Amino acid sequence: MDVRWSELEAARPDLAEAGRGLLYQFGVGLAFLSTVRVDGGPRLHPICPMVVDGALVAHIVPSLKRDDLHRDGRYALHSFPCEDSEDAFYLTGHASLADEALAAAAAAQFLAERGMDAEPPGFGDGEIFEFRVGRCLLTRTDGPGDWNPRHAVWAAG
Repeated sequence: MDVRWSELEAARPDLAEAGRGLLYQFGVGLAFLSTVRVDGGPRLHPICPMVVDGALVAHIVPSLKRDDLHRDGRYALHSFPCEDSEDAFYLTGHASLADEALAAAAAAQFLAERGMDAEPPGFGDGEIFEFRVGRCLLTRTDGPGDWNPRHAVWAAG
């Protein structure tokens, strides 16, 4: 059973806080999204996830990855590499279209995080997806080449 981001925060605030920090380490959310292609293989692309109103969401433009999410909502999300360590945050679960209220809040936050007063051309062609969390993994290291990474795993349910 996958849960909203707020339920991860309630169950493991330490993992949620560290994960949010890794997703937002460059000022806006950045992560790699893996989806499931029609043939069952993986597809990997960068996206800009956001935490909005207790939900993990992302604006997904018309694309094969968006088609994948409509067809098979399974996903994996991995934070971008850190410059000074091998710390990482990884999530898996199921994604689906956000409801109207969440989509509106996410669109507003997307623009605010980027200091934009209006939607860029083509923004309205995208859709907001909510990424529910089934499992997460936080890896902490003492820097590049750390042979003793520390892992914390959490699973919903």
